[in-house]
Amino acid sequence: MSPYFDESRVDSDEALTALDSHQTLRALATSGAQVREAVALSEEAGIERVAGGERPRSVLVASLGGSAVVCDVLELLAEPGSPVPVSVRRNVPLPGWVGPLDLVIAVSLSGRAPGPLALAAEAARRGASLLTVGAVDSPLADVAAQARGVHIGIGRGRSTSRTALWTLLAPVLLGAGHLGIVDVDARVLTQTADRLDEVAETCRPSSESFVNPAKVLAADLAEGVPVVLGDGPLNGVAAARATSMLARTARVPATSGELPDDAAQIVACFDGPFTAAYSGGASSMAAGGQERGDDIFADPFLDGPAAPRLSLLMLRDVLPDPLTREADEARILAEAVTTAAREAGVRVSEVTAEPGHSLTRLAGQIATTDFAATYLALGLGLDPAVSPHVADLRGRTG
Repeated sequence: MSPYFDESRVDSDEALTALDSHQTLRALATSGAQVREAVALSEEAGIERVAGGERPRSVLVASLGGSAVVCDVLELLAEPGSPVPVSVRRNVPLPGWVGPLDLVIAVSLSGRAPGPLALAAEAARRGASLLTVGAVDSPLADVAAQARGVHIGIGRGRSTSRTALWTLLAPVLLGAGHLGIVDVDARVLTQTADRLDEVAETCRPSSESFVNPAKVLAADLAEGVPVVLGDGPLNGVAAARATSMLARTARVPATSGELPDDAAQIVACFDGPFTAAYSGGASSMAAGGQERGDDIFADPFLDGPAAPRLSLLMLRDVLPDPLTREADEARILAEAVTTAAREAGVRVSEVTAEPGHSLTRLAGQIATTDFAATYLALGLGLDPAVSPHVADLRGRTG
């Protein structure tokens, strides 16, 4: 049985205030301000001093949990033209090749996450350059200070990495930009901040469900078991972030993929038990042995509750002008997947990026799905910031 998404909740100021105890929507709306503040804090901390201002032999970046996407974004933006290799490490051990010629970037909002903290400490012991981002008064900041690295503090009111992504990401990209590893500078970050502001305005709580793209998307996602598919590397990163937010914020299990590699495994699911095309299981059959499909006359007391259906969220990039062969092939494949999904009775939603720098386009996609995951939680009657089971897990593990 599909969960009940109450649209009246997401259109009610009173309901949102009662459910959203940590003001998650307001925190997401500050994303543009986070970028601007992070740029200012980075410049005050001397971001130009990273790695002594000289290009390192390699870069290793460590972040996990809600801030794991920092690694993914840096790797994505560095891949096309970085003159040095960029690698990702979530936890110890630090690779044996890291030494004085390398740069290690460690990110933790609290400055206490064991993985990034241990990697930074070991990198400092080996004499590697350090760039750290996190709370000012924290063990991570202390490690950076002892190693004469650069530590970028976080702004006030940043309580969770899920809503403080840009506080963590902007300094990393600015530092990498100074070293020529990514094509990002203060101008690109300003454009990105503007895009985040635009999405926040469009997806604001006072914008009613029928015109608010994030609320529309939340209602669509509530109807089934979501699969989030990106049409290429950029939207592959956005898709991974979306599934993380759907699980952690909306408590909805989701899977993600990226075209072209994951096309077959996603399309194979269109034959499975969560689609109308499936006829091998009892859950899709009425009492008389006929397939129930979307029969409006089906009686859930006699026939049993309807099985949840697969839904596909396709994240699409804007087409370049002029259109390249690679972009056209990606477009054709994405359209083939969505057509197959619709023919199999899968609900399809699409979010297409607006033109701009790759970081700016990515920011718009992430912001839209972040808001959608939060509205989905609220529409389901859940507090997006508080999970009793997560609290219980922390209590059990100390």
